Amino acid sequence: MSGALLRPDGTPTPSSADADTIRRRIDRTAERINHHIDRLCPSAPSDSCAAWLPPGHLRGAVGADTPALARRLHRALTVPVRHLTEAGGQRWRPVLAWEAIGLLGGDSEHCGQLIAASELLHTGSLIVDDVQDASPVRRGRPAVHMVFGVPTAVNAGTAAYFLWDRAVQLAFPDDAARCGELRAVVLAALRAAHAGQALDLQGHGEEMDQAVAGGNRHAALELVRVTHRLKSGSPVSAAMESAAVVTGAGPELRGALGAFGSAVGTAYQIADDVADLRGVTRAGVATKRATEDLRSGKVTMPLAHAAIRLPQHRLNRLWQQVRDGTGSATAVAEACQELEACGAVAACLAEADQIVGDQWTRLEPLLPSTDHDRLLYELALSIVRRDQVA
Repeated sequence: MSGALLRPDGTPTPSSADADTIRRRIDRTAERINHHIDRLCPSAPSDSCAAWLPPGHLRGAVGADTPALARRLHRALTVPVRHLTEAGGQRWRPVLAWEAIGLLGGDSEHCGQLIAASELLHTGSLIVDDVQDASPVRRGRPAVHMVFGVPTAVNAGTAAYFLWDRAVQLAFPDDAARCGELRAVVLAALRAAHAGQALDLQGHGEEMDQAVAGGNRHAALELVRVTHRLKSGSPVSAAMESAAVVTGAGPELRGALGAFGSAVGTAYQIADDVADLRGVTRAGVATKRATEDLRSGKVTMPLAHAAIRLPQHRLNRLWQQVRDGTGSATAVAEACQELEACGAVAACLAEADQIVGDQWTRLEPLLPSTDHDRLLYELALSIVRRDQVA
């Protein structure tokens, strides 16, 4: 992607930086975030007790061999998490938070481990998600559960959520009120994200069956939207709301930042649903198998949009091709073509742009006026429109 970014209607945005400049800025910020990930989840086994155990939890332990315990925690918790963080990823969620803190006059570097914790929380969710979906590959390498086994993967993935607690204390050791706010923001996001994951695991096949049978054609689309907003929008909303908390932003700005984060996270998931139809490669290596969701009969956004666009007989044929996850390669390929031809894919991409644009319209007037006051919007569009690598 190069040149000017576009509005949802296809017209150029008056951007302060072209896409290549945005890409370089993301990469530079991601390098700083990687440094803070290493500090929060260090590679040295000797640091593992401090990383994973709250202060004082070994005090008074009779016969505790701290170096041996640290090595065991390192193998069971640190190595599985770093297996995924070292495979790459875009780091776009913490990049947005980093830039938001700077734009609001805060010190992103001081909050570096807090920002890194949001990426490690995301990493943990990917580890667990891959177990639940039986996904063999993540970021071009075997998924964590394929290497370390399901029990270790589930435990390490969920443990990664709680590195946020350590990062909060490191960032604001003498500010109990702010620490409490930051913990509350993320706990609320975790509750919402788990509700979204519950809906995702249940699937939306029942709503598609209703549409095929001549019932409510919009039910699947509305439910997928809610699922994406809860599962994928809530964590990004929390990261942006945390940026407001650490900079002392007022309630209106805090709410607008959270809503913008939710929109970006939701839009990214919509774009990821589109990417499922095409697959994703990085340096020639597959990071997401093409049609993985479609081949498993999962109702993602393109299928849900097709439900309100196709004539009844074509919708029925499309759904029967993929419904039980047993369709042949030819049937799945034909289903992909139908999703493109009926306009469902284009509708997904337009919706992703629209929800980001709508929330930016709410947020922009509340931000400080600087040379980079459009940076968050430019970053968001770049994130949503580039190749997907979770």
